[in-house]
Amino acid sequence: MFRGAPLRNPQWENHLFRRRVIVAALFSGALLAFVIIRLVYLQVVNHEHYTTLSRNNRVDIQPLAPTRGLIYDRNGVIVAENQPTFSLEVIPERIDDMEATLTAIRELIAVSDNDMERFRQILRRKRRFEEIPLRLRLSDEEVARVAVNRYRLPGVEIKSRLARDYPLGPLLAHTLGYVGRIDERELQQLDISNYAATAHIGKTGVEKSYESELHGRVGYQQVETNARGRVLRVLERTPPVPGRNLHLNIDVRLQQATQEAFGEEHGALVAIDPRDGAVLALVSLPSFDPNLFVNGIDSASYNALANSREQPLFNRALNGQYPPGSTIKPLYALLGLETGEIRHDTQIWDPGFYMLKGDERRYRDWKKEGHGWVDFNKSIVESCDVFYYDLALTLGIDRMSEFMRAFGFGLPTGIDLTGEAAGLMPSREWKRRAHRQPWFPGETLITGIGQGFTLATPLQLASSTATLANFGQHLSPSVVATIEEPGSGPRSPLMVRELPPVRVVDNTNWQRTHRAMINVVHSPTGTARGINRNLPYTIAGKTGTAQVFGIKQDEEYVVEDVAKHLRDHALFIAFAPAEKPRIAIAVIVQNGGGGGAVAAPIARKVMDTYLLDSDGKLREEFK
Repeated sequence: MFRGAPLRNPQWENHLFRRRVIVAALFSGALLAFVIIRLVYLQVVNHEHYTTLSRNNRVDIQPLAPTRGLIYDRNGVIVAENQPTFSLEVIPERIDDMEATLTAIRELIAVSDNDMERFRQILRRKRRFEEIPLRLRLSDEEVARVAVNRYRLPGVEIKSRLARDYPLGPLLAHTLGYVGRIDERELQQLDISNYAATAHIGKTGVEKSYESELHGRVGYQQVETNARGRVLRVLERTPPVPGRNLHLNIDVRLQQATQEAFGEEHGALVAIDPRDGAVLALVSLPSFDPNLFVNGIDSASYNALANSREQPLFNRALNGQYPPGSTIKPLYALLGLETGEIRHDTQIWDPGFYMLKGDERRYRDWKKEGHGWVDFNKSIVESCDVFYYDLALTLGIDRMSEFMRAFGFGLPTGIDLTGEAAGLMPSREWKRRAHRQPWFPGETLITGIGQGFTLATPLQLASSTATLANFGQHLSPSVVATIEEPGSGPRSPLMVRELPPVRVVDNTNWQRTHRAMINVVHSPTGTARGINRNLPYTIAGKTGTAQVFGIKQDEEYVVEDVAKHLRDHALFIAFAPAEKPRIAIAVIVQNGGGGGAVAAPIARKVMDTYLLDSDGKLREEFK
């Protein structure tokens, strides 16, 4: 035994060992208890939740967007189609840091503030596993930039989609309308499940009115994915049902002829087939390019359109409300014959003005020296105002209002487009309700020449002209002719919608009115005689001029002294061939001046395009 060495203490060592064993056992027990509790929590308490998450990690359900239906004109010309494009889409579920990812994307390609705002709006309302488009219509260069950086952009995909395209641009913008991205208000009204894979919806025109037919039904596919979310295989697939195609009554040739005939003028033209109410042309000028709106128009471009003095976004054909002027004189003349207040040979003297008894105001005729003795025929042919001042006073506003409403004035026509204006056909009751004032005799006089409170849309004028041409048969105008099932399937024609007819006691009154309108164009004194040169068919028409502002008693209207935007509107209504009407037309040239000189030639060019063959002869089907 060495001197000074410490003595062993077995008892203390055993005690220390036992303490260490106990501590290790307690620590191991605690860990085991924690693991057991956690397993119970995961597998028992939250079993259903984590089972669902586990399945979602393996199987994903992806919505499949249907192909939007195509739109054709009456001759088979495609006017709305789908073009393949690439879009950049984001799947929030696969992204850890959304802001960092968006910043990285914007370093690679241009993403506007508008795109970002729309993306964030959609992000709030979509489920995290659904794809959200951030940028549409990527260029090839942009696709390449994103593709080579995919490794650092998890949850970002390049998808091939079909984008709406309008090959004729502004030509049919106000008729077709356009599609645009779905906004928050629309989302609340939609069947969410059917629009799960769709970012666009019809906003205006045919695209909006026939959204349910054009959109189709969404499809779905079940896919197996790996841990990174990449699709390994498709387990099950329900294909989407494409939207149905639309064939319009619109004739592109007439649209083009109208645009060329208007030149730099602004206004609207509507042409209708009196036999079935088919809208052959619906033009509002100036127009705009609907392709700008498909993927979201930028603020600068939109403000330029919205704030333009020329108002290209305003649909003058459906929403423009103008005084119809002398274009409605044939209807008042027909009412005069029907009520017996005048006969076809009734004559009055026109000195160039008309005065009410006890009133010093002179209601002037457009012809300063007057028309002399005027009968029924001459009143329409030469558009004598004094004749209709006198007739209106005799008829009274009540009968006038009731008869004009039968032709559709003051009422929507029921066309298969949204947002149609109703116009205004005044009455005593209307004035009491709107202005809280009685009706005055002078207001009846100016109503008789289509001025005063009376307002009509070009569509209403065309529809009433078609009704007049059709001896009172009143049909609702229709833009769409047939609906075609997907894949060039069978076509279903839309029903002709009949409205209450205009009934007359004596049918010869229709014929007298038609003959007078024929003389407007074909007689030497007619106000539209300038368009009858080398005319191979007969036109029945009526010119009109609508004042934009009132003229004082002692003032004279001098065109050269009036600013362009304050000049009279030029109007013309017509149907042809007069013996077998196949087209009824209404033209308004905004601030254009005289109807016979400005509006009638436009109508002549459009009717020639529709009725004549390449040799300038009347087509066989119209003889």
